[in-house]
Amino acid sequence: MVFFRAHRASILCARAICWCISLLLAPSALAEICKYVDTEGNMHYTNVAPEKGWKKLSCGMGDEPRGDKSARSSPTPAGFPKVDADTQRARDALRRKVLSDELDTEEKLLVEARTAYGDGAPSPLAEEQKDAQKYAARLGKLRQAVSLHEKNIEALRKELSALK
Repeated sequence: MVFFRAHRASILCARAICWCISLLLAPSALAEICKYVDTEGNMHYTNVAPEKGWKKLSCGMGDEPRGDKSARSSPTPAGFPKVDADTQRARDALRRKVLSDELDTEEKLLVEARTAYGDGAPSPLAEEQKDAQKYAARLGKLRQAVSLHEKNIEALRKELSALK
């Protein structure tokens, strides 16, 4: 019995050592993957040397930030359509007007929702006087409506403040 436990312990120890060694060697097995564009404009990802005429875009891990795309500054592609300043100003003015109209609408809806909510204690409806669960459900929906309109107003104000 003692021999069996010692043998089992040595097997478990050997397995643990094998796992540790394989984990230590794993990073060295990673191949460097590069991103290329061929002469026809097709994108290729490979770890082998490409054909001549291919343009290397990036190589390895961590070349491009994944989360924040605004942190990257990429030049505008050559064939990308340009918008003149007057057109852009008109678009920005229209966007500002749409956002302002949405903000006005949300503020009106918030006033209505707060009125219906009645500071957390609206009077129960006829069918709710006998069923407290119905009243609690309606109260929860009213509370959610007020919260939703407050969040929408906050988001719209933030968006308006970010405009030029």
